[in-house]
Amino acid sequence: MAENTNNLTTAATAAEAVTTRVAAVQEEMKPPQEASKEAPIMVDKTRLARIIVGAIAILTFLLSLPVLASIIWLLYMKGYDCESLLRLPKLQIGIGIALVFVFLISNVVLFLRAKVHALGLLVVMVFLILMLTMGLALVGAYKNESKAVIGSATWLKDKVYNDNNWNYIKSCIYDSRMCDDLVARSLSLKSFDFSARKLSPIEFGCCRPPVICEMDCVNATYWKRNDHLGAGSDEVDDEDCDAWQNDEDVLCYDCMACKDGFLKVIRNKWWRLGLFLVLMSLLLIVAHLLLFIATVWERFGGM
Repeated sequence: MAENTNNLTTAATAAEAVTTRVAAVQEEMKPPQEASKEAPIMVDKTRLARIIVGAIAILTFLLSLPVLASIIWLLYMKGYDCESLLRLPKLQIGIGIALVFVFLISNVVLFLRAKVHALGLLVVMVFLILMLTMGLALVGAYKNESKAVIGSATWLKDKVYNDNNWNYIKSCIYDSRMCDDLVARSLSLKSFDFSARKLSPIEFGCCRPPVICEMDCVNATYWKRNDHLGAGSDEVDDEDCDAWQNDEDVLCYDCMACKDGFLKVIRNKWWRLGLFLVLMSLLLIVAHLLLFIATVWERFGGM
């Protein structure tokens, strides 16, 4: 009887020991289980940060490619020949060289963002703000625009309307034979085709008399005068009507309409360039700011 009691006691003790051991093992296993649940979350945040940084970096690089294309356009595109009289080709080359620096600095900062993220952002912002300022000046939206800003709307108008400059410009337009080309094309044109929609601004302003003069078209460069001018004509229009001659060496090259046509062609070209600079600088500023924020986030482990 005593032996059975001892056996039962031993079995109970062994069972209790097993139960205690199992409980201890379970307690030991709890921390690793919790850690395994948190580890994937940390890995996912880090991976997400890297994906976001990579995506923004690719976007920033793609945004810099149009800048490279504009450099090629500025340095190798043949502009309107008479622009050389206004020193615009020099401005064109200067802007092209400046954009080379913008393109290089933007991509250097892009590839070295992990090492120079704060300093790189500061440097690239300086160049992008200069690019934005130049673009605003070219589109005529810069409040402090003056005649000193080369290529701006005010500067162009002052240069074109200057009588000394215009004498050279009109000679250049004449030598380009634009009006002669219009005569060759006029064989298939009717009088109503000689409108601003059908002709270029220079052809409309220099090769035909102003509409207000109400002259009758014989051909592209020969128009019959009426005995009266159009009703409501102002002094400038009267001067343009008097300046017109059917002589192919004169036509309306001395008309304000001719100056306005040439100015419109030049301003449209530089306005488009200015608009491009404004849009690209704003997009690159936003892209580099986002890249800076994402890089800092990645550096701190996506927390």
